[in-house]
Amino acid sequence: MPQLNQQLQLPTSVDSFRYDRNRLQTGIVHLGLGAFHRAHQALYTNDVINLTGKLDWGICAANIRSNHQLVNTLKQQDNLYTVTEYQADGTPETRVCGAIVDTLFSRPEPYHLLQKMADPNTRIVSLTITEKGYYLKPASRELQLDHPDIQHDITSPDQPYTAAGMIVNALNKRRKSGIPPFTIMSCDNIPENGTLTRQAVVQLADTTDPDLALWIRENVAFPSTTVDRIVPATTPEDLKQLEDRLGFRDGAAVITEYFRQWIIEDNFPLDRPDWDLVDGARFVSDVRPYEQMKLRMLNGSHSFLAYLGYLAGYRTIADTISDPVFYTATRRLMCSEAAISLEMPDAVNLEDYADQLLKRYRNPGLKHKNAQIAMDGSQKIPQRWLDTIRWHLQRNSNFDCLASGVAGWMRYITGNDEQGQSIELSDPMQADLQGLFKRYSNSPTDYVAAVIKQETVFGTDLGQHPHFIATIQEAYNRLLKQGAAKAVAALSARQENS
Repeated sequence: MPQLNQQLQLPTSVDSFRYDRNRLQTGIVHLGLGAFHRAHQALYTNDVINLTGKLDWGICAANIRSNHQLVNTLKQQDNLYTVTEYQADGTPETRVCGAIVDTLFSRPEPYHLLQKMADPNTRIVSLTITEKGYYLKPASRELQLDHPDIQHDITSPDQPYTAAGMIVNALNKRRKSGIPPFTIMSCDNIPENGTLTRQAVVQLADTTDPDLALWIRENVAFPSTTVDRIVPATTPEDLKQLEDRLGFRDGAAVITEYFRQWIIEDNFPLDRPDWDLVDGARFVSDVRPYEQMKLRMLNGSHSFLAYLGYLAGYRTIADTISDPVFYTATRRLMCSEAAISLEMPDAVNLEDYADQLLKRYRNPGLKHKNAQIAMDGSQKIPQRWLDTIRWHLQRNSNFDCLASGVAGWMRYITGNDEQGQSIELSDPMQADLQGLFKRYSNSPTDYVAAVIKQETVFGTDLGQHPHFIATIQEAYNRLLKQGAAKAVAALSARQENS
C-alpha cells in the first residue's frame, strides 16, 4: 500500500490541512514528540493555521530521550501523520495533520535542536516530557541535582541531555546574542506546570551561571496550562486496521477520543497562535482551578482504575469501567472525595464533569491500557491523590477510595499480580520500591510503613500521620485478603447504601 506523504491522493473520507505547507515556517519548538503532542497541541495548531492562514506557527518537534524510530518515520512521511478520533459511539473519523514541519532527535548530538531553539523565529518552546522528564522530586518539587542526567548537564552544558538543560543552553545563546527569550509552555500533567518548569530551569541555570538564572527569572515567561485528551498508545493492530480502512500506510498514526480541552494562561510576550479559535481551547488568567479539577477527578480516577483494574484482571480502562462496581466506586471517588476538595468557578458543574468523564472512559473505540496509565506512579500519585488526601485529613473526612488507590499502587509495584503473574513495571523508583517489598515480603504492615516513609513521594508529613498510615494499612490488608475486585465492590456498596 502507498505511504502517507504530500503526494498521496487521500480518500474522500479523510480530511486534510488546507494551507501551503511549503510556506510554513517554524515558530514553535516542541520537546517530547509523543502521541499526546501529535493528538493535542500539534492538532490545535494545525486547526488554527487552517482558520487564520498564519503560516509562521509551524512546529519543529523533537525527541530528546527515546524513540528515534518515530522521528525517522515522520521524516519519511514529510512529517505528516493521521489523527483518528473515535466518537462516543466508537465511530472513527480520520484526518491529516500538517503543522509539524521538522522533526529532530537530540542524542547524541543536540546541535541542530539547540540552534533551532536559539533562532529568533522561535517564539515558543513547549513540552510534553512526562512528569519524570522534569527531574523534580515528586513531594518537594525540588530539582534532583544529584541525578546523573542533571549532573551531566551541569558539567557539560553544551551537550545537554535534559529538556531543562536544552532550555538553559538555548536561552543563554539568545541572551548573548541580544535575542528576546522564547516563552516556555509546559503541557504535562503536573500542578502549576509553568511555575515548576520555571523552578527546574532556574535551579539548573543557577548551578553554573547565577547571572543567567537571574536573567531568566526576570525575563522569561512560563505560562501554565491544563491539557485534557485521552490518547492511548497506538498499537500495531491499530496501524493495521487503519491501513486496511484507508488504503495507505501511516507509521506515525495516533488514536484518540472525540473530546479535547486546553486551558492556557495567557502570558506570551512574543505572541502566540489563536488556539482559542478552536473548540475546547481557552485563554485564562489563572489555570489552577481547572488543573486541580483535571488532576484530582480525571487523572486521579484514571490511576484508581489502572492499578485496581489491572489487579482485578482488566487490561483497559474501557473494560474496567464496564464493570458496574468499578463504575460506581469511580464515580464515588470523583464526586464524594475529589470534587468536594475543589473550589471552581460557579459555571462549572462537577457532577456533570464526572458523568462526562465516565462516558469518555467507556468509549468502545479506545483501548487505553491500564499498564500505560500505571507507569511512573511514584511521580504521579502526589498530585493525583495525596494533596486530596491531605485535604481530607485536615477535615477528618472519608477518603476510602483514594486510600484503596494508594494501596492498589503499593500492591501493583510489588511486580506480581493477584494470580502471581509478573507485572512489567516502569517507574524511576521501582528498584527502591521493589527492594522494600523484598525486604518486608513477610510483613505487609512493615512493607506499607516503609513505602509511606519514602519522603520523595509522601513528603515529611504523611509518614508521620497516624490516621493516614492506619487507613492505608487497612486498605492494603483488605486488598490482600479480598482481592481488588471484592475490595472495589465493597467501596461500591458503601456508595449505593449512603
